[in-house]
Amino acid sequence: MIVYRCEDTLESVFTAIYRAYEEKRNHDDTLLCLTEDPILFAEDVPVAADEDRTRKVMGTLERRFGRDDCERLIMALASEDEEKAQAVYRTVVQGLRGKSRPGHLFDNLADRDIHKAFALARGVSTEVGHQRQFLRFQELADGMLFSRIGPKNDVIVFLMPHFADRLPIENFVLYDEIRNLFGIHPAGKPWYLLRGEEADRPEGLRYSDREWQYQELFRQFCHTITVEGRENRKLQKGMLPLRFREYMVEFS
Repeated sequence: MIVYRCEDTLESVFTAIYRAYEEKRNHDDTLLCLTEDPILFAEDVPVAADEDRTRKVMGTLERRFGRDDCERLIMALASEDEEKAQAVYRTVVQGLRGKSRPGHLFDNLADRDIHKAFALARGVSTEVGHQRQFLRFQELADGMLFSRIGPKNDVIVFLMPHFADRLPIENFVLYDEIRNLFGIHPAGKPWYLLRGEEADRPEGLRYSDREWQYQELFRQFCHTITVEGRENRKLQKGMLPLRFREYMVEFS
């Protein structure tokens, strides 16, 4: 058994997949692992991310499986599940073995690994959709827009293109406080990601006077449209999970 010890990044996992083919491993006896848990009688192979190998794997996946299925694999790797690397690796192996046509990589959901990769991608996609709806920007004293989120999965890379397209002339920052990760968009320029240190966590942010006024108006609006006789807490929780409310102005 060969165990590729990967970092929890797309680049490291794709580099491991490239190496598994380059080194002609027996894919049925090869494991991609994100943890340091020991595996008896296995040969550990540490994997460092390699940009060139990552690009080659991305190109192959998109060419062989199509853009949509390639994006599903990428979304699966944004999950917090510790077995995601192996699920994606085995899905790629099965797709290349079966010569899957574009758009049909996930057809065989009876396969455990393909089903897992599909489920992980669907979970990340659902959270991305939720964040697009429930994310709230707040204007700081210097005019920059700031939003703090706490997602289960690593979704900032999927959120930034969405908001950069809709706010192209705004300076804004998305901050994932779980991973201490910043998505930064300078007005009129490309966005980028920045992983902060513990000391970089934003605290004591000063909001603009206009922001305080709009927050109060929005809270009053939400309170005014509430019909007490038609309150349905169970339905409300289904439509708006509790974990998002901490980051929403109207519930603060």
